[in-house]
Amino acid sequence: MDTKAVFTTLYSVCEENVAFFSGGPKGPQGDAARRLVEALTLIQDHARSLEPVISGFTAIYHHFDFDQIPANGYRSLVKVVRCCLLHIIHKGRYIASNRRSIFFRAAHNAGEMEAYCSALCQLRALLYLAQRLLHDNSHGNLFFQEESGLSQSFVREYASMHKGCFYGRCLGFQFTPAIRPFLQTIAIGLVSFGENYKKHQSGIGVAASSFFTSGKYAIDPELRGSEFERITQNLDVHFWKSFWNITETELLSSLASMTSTQVRVNRALSVPPVPFDLPLVSDPNLSVTVAPPVAHSGPGPVQMRLISHELREGQDSEELLAISRSEGLSLGLKTKRSPRSPCLLVHFHGGGFVAQTSKSHEPYLRSWSQDLAVPILSVDYSLAPEAPFPRALEECFYAYCWALKNCHLLGWTGERVCLAGDSAGGNLCVTVSMRAASHGMRIPDGIVAAYPATLLTAYASPSRLLTLMDPLLPLSVLSRCLSAYAGTEPQAEKRVEKVSTLSMVRRDTALLLRDFKQGASNWFHSLLDSNRVSAGTDFYTVRKSVSEASITSPHSDPPVPPATSQFSLHREPLKSQTCQDLASHHSPPSSCPLPSERGPEDVSFFLSTEDEQCASGSQSVALPADNSEMSCSREFPEGFEPLRSEQLAEMRMQSSPIVRNPYMSPLLAPDSMLRGLPPVHIVACALDPMLDDSVMFAKRLRNIDQPVTLRVVEDLPHGFLSLSQLSRETREAANVFADTHTATLPLGHSAQYPGLRATTLRK
Repeated sequence: MDTKAVFTTLYSVCEENVAFFSGGPKGPQGDAARRLVEALTLIQDHARSLEPVISGFTAIYHHFDFDQIPANGYRSLVKVVRCCLLHIIHKGRYIASNRRSIFFRAAHNAGEMEAYCSALCQLRALLYLAQRLLHDNSHGNLFFQEESGLSQSFVREYASMHKGCFYGRCLGFQFTPAIRPFLQTIAIGLVSFGENYKKHQSGIGVAASSFFTSGKYAIDPELRGSEFERITQNLDVHFWKSFWNITETELLSSLASMTSTQVRVNRALSVPPVPFDLPLVSDPNLSVTVAPPVAHSGPGPVQMRLISHELREGQDSEELLAISRSEGLSLGLKTKRSPRSPCLLVHFHGGGFVAQTSKSHEPYLRSWSQDLAVPILSVDYSLAPEAPFPRALEECFYAYCWALKNCHLLGWTGERVCLAGDSAGGNLCVTVSMRAASHGMRIPDGIVAAYPATLLTAYASPSRLLTLMDPLLPLSVLSRCLSAYAGTEPQAEKRVEKVSTLSMVRRDTALLLRDFKQGASNWFHSLLDSNRVSAGTDFYTVRKSVSEASITSPHSDPPVPPATSQFSLHREPLKSQTCQDLASHHSPPSSCPLPSERGPEDVSFFLSTEDEQCASGSQSVALPADNSEMSCSREFPEGFEPLRSEQLAEMRMQSSPIVRNPYMSPLLAPDSMLRGLPPVHIVACALDPMLDDSVMFAKRLRNIDQPVTLRVVEDLPHGFLSLSQLSRETREAANVFADTHTATLPLGHSAQYPGLRATTLRK
């Protein structure tokens, strides 16, 4: 169904239902009918305003694609709006088919339509912001390369806009249906975990209490949405570390291990911090000394995990056993040893630089070890905020060099090596390769990065607008993780009073009984009492009144001329489909030069004297949490205002120059550093807020004639690799990533994967 047909069908379905429910009976059923008519009428109003905007984007968004691959943030926004419209059409048809039935729940269906109406309103606001991005950006560029102005406006709008509608009834509507039950489970678990966070002295206590309190959030989607919004806006990075590390618990990791591919070798290693030498590529008679990691906490062992589907020569050596941790496991000591593999995969896990280890990523690593027939060395680098940049980079670089030096211990001949990582791990793959090139040592034969974070600044882009609705990567959470990695997030967690075990049992029992009683009451009322006005009614009324309120801010931008609010195809033509050199578009103050403007030999992990002065003089932009301090938004056309949240988030835009260091944001690296990279293969998600990072990084590499490929998977969220066991769609996407590895393997290996592109990139 094309765009025109979608809007035509939407109008038809809405008008038919409006005609039926207009002038309905009085009383409770009449109230529900009135709510349906109001929601459907408002949906039509939003759609009429959206139709020309969508048509305008559809006519021009192909200019921002990479290598004729239909993927960029503008396309993603249009796709999400289209998906919302299709959900409304589906729901409208259901109402039309069942509205005469005695089992038809008018109040429930009114709540559903109100939720999607709210979502459509917020999506309309995002498209208006995307229009301004399109107008203000340089040609072919997806990022607005300033932290002030438009980027600051987006952060301010995010802090005040209502987001709960995307986490309640509409949760995950943009993704494949197979993954939505999992997202609902995650949302319920998150809000339950957040309610009991810091109330107990043990993880078991938090888990038990969260289970007891989860019932009300499963039954009441509006309550879940509002609580999800509160948590994502207000809790610090330590909460997210705790929640994401649930997968590291012994119970969950054991369950994942039982359902995963069985491997002969799964050994945890602790490599001592000893310097060693590696030969230079230009002259093997000369060498460079690799120093152990020292940033922030001094020298310390580097933790790794060796995974191999077969026991290979050297993997059971006394030298390797000497550095193995007790949790390591090897099942193949008495089996026949296979010869060493010609290839090694070095893996850096994701987790926003703040959470998880190789343990959480074991399921797909085990599968790769079997499918690719290679040993895998996964690095458990130190995490922020306790170990901010550049500690993780130092440890990953040291681990890569250690693997080159000790290939005989890993069951590897030393012939070919590939770096792989997802999200934060993808960033580390690129930066480790850049550092290896700068030292003149051997670089990997290829990089395979899944949805990598290549730009850690607060620059706005169309795909980053999706952080308003993404349940796994909200902007407030993303900004806290990046601030932690940059070293601007507090390291210490607030002390809380511990609760005794007896009082825990008493309170948890009371919570269980209360929630069961409340949940059962709500459920029976929603089914049997047609007089009950659902929570969605009050929710919708409150949001509507808030959206009409006047909002002020001392940080408001100057008024935007009306022309910037209207989409126009008569702007200057787009001259190129590839990104221009990013350094040429940025003009930093002369007193605070960007690292991206320096040569490789001048780039340091740490701030220079000028950088420190800039950092000490820079200030965070904090948004007020009081409605009375904000002024009316100037980002949207006259007569439109998005729904506003009752609780505003305190969003901060860190302006420290360290986030523009090319070893932290490789998209900002100068061409001379990027030319030292091996072939790069990127797998991105079409609905990922980090999509533009992948597209623009691929453009940068193609612009300097570096070998690069980009593959995009549809309808899946950021982090799909960790969800590979949940559904057929996630398994297929994980296989796409595994297939991409064969581009760096010998031809004998790639023949196993007919789905891979015909061309095989070589060093």
